[in-house]
Amino acid sequence: MDQLVNNAQAQAWNGYEGAQWARSQERWDAVNDGFNQPLLDAADPRGPARVLDIGCGAGSTTRLAARRADRGRAVGVDLSGPLLERARLSAEREGVTRATFVQADAQVHPFEPGSFDAVISRYGMTFFTDPAAAFANIGRALRPGGRLAFICAAEPGANEWLRAMASLDGILPLDGFGEPGSPGMFSLTDPDHTRALLAAAGFENARAQRVEAAGNWGRDAEDAAAFLLDSGPGRHLLGRVGPAAQQEARRTLIEALRPYENDGAVRLRSSSWLVTAVRGAACEPPTGRMQS
Repeated sequence: MDQLVNNAQAQAWNGYEGAQWARSQERWDAVNDGFNQPLLDAADPRGPARVLDIGCGAGSTTRLAARRADRGRAVGVDLSGPLLERARLSAEREGVTRATFVQADAQVHPFEPGSFDAVISRYGMTFFTDPAAAFANIGRALRPGGRLAFICAAEPGANEWLRAMASLDGILPLDGFGEPGSPGMFSLTDPDHTRALLAAAGFENARAQRVEAAGNWGRDAEDAAAFLLDSGPGRHLLGRVGPAAQQEARRTLIEALRPYENDGAVRLRSSSWLVTAVRGAACEPPTGRMQS
């Protein structure tokens, strides 16, 4: 990996968090795949388009973009070595030859100026230590008039999985778990703040549209509870209490998820913002080239 400023996130995504997401790729895609179509429809990569996928994770959105831009290319960028290894294996297995993957910190990586027609991201824009600098750097990678489209979480209370986790308050030390903060999943919940960040970075016509999708979190309440508590945040919370509280938390979360069981799946609705913008012509790109 080249220059790095987002050290805490790099440590997490190259440690337990990244390993858990990599081995659970299909499950996380089942949770989030409902946002793929609105994301890609907004970016609209076609033919020879060059697409940059920020925080690509295990690469499902990168591969989808490469299929749409069937004469172009898609480059997925992520901090996580384990996830990128999974992304490359999946692309090879699926025969997606126009997708490549780079381990880099998108906040500071020296992308080739104006080298992409579109930038996409499914939940990957919320983890920057300095989002203003990150959007400026990413914007310089876009050609003038290039499109930005990304998915980020809306307010925590609009997400059913988080409401289920809130049932653990008083059992686990939630300490503001799920509250808006930076960097983190809920750092861009305020669309006015996001639009201001994009305008300062040289983007124009920034818009935020609410989109919702019901993801499959497991085959039943027990399976979904185990999956949630096995994630990085869930594991961290369990590690702060003793065995008795851990068991109580598991039982409580299972009961909170029971109402969502239906036809062999636990489906929880997530509410997000689809943010779109266009790179203005006035952005002055720095020197530097994309390393692949």
